Amino acid sequence: MHIGPYILANNVFVAPMAGVTDRPFRQLCRSFGAGYAVSEMVTSRRELWNTLKTSRRADHEGEPGPVAVQIAGTDAQMMAEAAAYNVDRGAQIIDINMGCPAKKVCNKWAGSALMQDEPLAVAIAQAVVRACEPHGVPVTLKMRTGWSRENRNALVLARAFEDIGIRLLTVHGRTREQGYRGEAEYETVAAVKAAVRIPVVANGDIRSPRRAREVLAATGADAVMIGRAAQGRPWIFREIVHFLATGTELAAPLVAEVQRALVEHLQDHYGLYGEFTGVRSARKHIGWYVRSLPGGEAFRAEMNAIEDSAGQLAAVVRFFDALGARMDRLPVAGDARQEEEFAEIAHE
Repeated sequence: MHIGPYILANNVFVAPMAGVTDRPFRQLCRSFGAGYAVSEMVTSRRELWNTLKTSRRADHEGEPGPVAVQIAGTDAQMMAEAAAYNVDRGAQIIDINMGCPAKKVCNKWAGSALMQDEPLAVAIAQAVVRACEPHGVPVTLKMRTGWSRENRNALVLARAFEDIGIRLLTVHGRTREQGYRGEAEYETVAAVKAAVRIPVVANGDIRSPRRAREVLAATGADAVMIGRAAQGRPWIFREIVHFLATGTELAAPLVAEVQRALVEHLQDHYGLYGEFTGVRSARKHIGWYVRSLPGGEAFRAEMNAIEDSAGQLAAVVRFFDALGARMDRLPVAGDARQEEEFAEIAHE
């Protein structure tokens, strides 16, 4: 699996998610087997480049390459300048965001809203490619199937993007209109893959190793990209990689391993965000880890009242120590016997 000159470890990728895929989360997913990770969306607005929020999003200290930065905006020249700015600061791959369905992004005609203006979408992609070419930096692009059910234009745009030098396309199997509602469809992804020669990545509703294999088979895609399914479950990457290679499923992770991963993640998280912001932004990550665990809801309520990192870490350790005293491993999804035992523990 290549993107330009870069050889990737495998074809199971982390999706860029605003407010989630910061450096600590990307490194966590890479440690669990993800072959590639793209940064959170970075704005093309020059006046925001030096803000604390953008500097955190653009932090790649100690991150294994290739370093990929996603940029978002509505003006071709501004996007070209943003690409050059990030390349100067170490970006080895630039990814263009035409997939975000968030209202605060689309209301400014960025993200997936750009698919509604095909000439502008192509002009932006072309400007970014031209800005990156002198540096040997490949440009990739993430989009949706279209703006609405009646306007699925991913195929038309994919051909145009390939023609102007985009090196890889990721297609989320929903329209902007859908947001994250309903089920992702993969027929459009398959049509894009059949129409272009560059690598295509399938994204949307890939929550298990078997689903990943089914999507690759149905679409002919070169890779899969995992987003929400990795929240609180970063080991999904090694599960998928193993299943694709062997056809067998890995055992569920040990409780002690999950505890260690979460503690290390939190320590990295505090290091990036500091005490005040780090404690508050860590709450969502902790909540994702424990949401389906016995006692998880009660623990979330307790944890959300803690105001300092030492207290938050100590609470996490106590929770998983208590869980580990009752069971060695997390349950395997779909294992009725284990899930029944899990439910009994939850009511003790």
